[in-house]
Amino acid sequence: MKSIYLIAGAALGAAAIPAQAQMRTDPAVIAEQKAAIAKLDTLRGEWRGTATITSPAGTLKLVQTERVGPMLDGTVMVVEGRGTDETGKLVFNAFAVIAYDAATDEYAMTSWTDGRSGKFPFAVTDKGFDWKVPLPNGATIQYSAILADGKWVEIGSYVGQGTPPVEFAKLDVQRVGDTDWPAAGAVGPIP
Repeated sequence: MKSIYLIAGAALGAAAIPAQAQMRTDPAVIAEQKAAIAKLDTLRGEWRGTATITSPAGTLKLVQTERVGPMLDGTVMVVEGRGTDETGKLVFNAFAVIAYDAATDEYAMTSWTDGRSGKFPFAVTDKGFDWKVPLPNGATIQYSAILADGKWVEIGSYVGQGTPPVEFAKLDVQRVGDTDWPAAGAVGPIP
């Protein structure tokens, strides 16, 4: 019976080691993550403009708003996009977290919309950023954003194997101001 307790105790102790390691913060890793996410500082703020989406069913034009801000002491950037139709009805809502993995030296964006979610390759460019959604058929949905002079223009294209890109979406928004989102309204430590 003692050997069963020793084996169980050893297993619990072994499981606790990774948990303790995750709780320790490496200041160099945090600094590297902050520096990588700081490259997206031009995204911070509130944005308003239009989004146009073309599909076989036709073209949909939306009033598009975006809000972008840092979380976790500047180690991630969060984005919420909202699109409303001409009546003001919300017809599109997406949320994303952009993060940088210091171990792999890669960015990724995890996003959620319309009951779907995924983690997608993301790259900071000298003009803005690119990200893509690999599709099961070998094709890719590619997004390329340019940020300049308070303007954010992002083009979405379908890229089939061996075919030229076909543009199907365009975001065209202007920066309208600062925001303290998502940090604003955080629950404080003192009631």
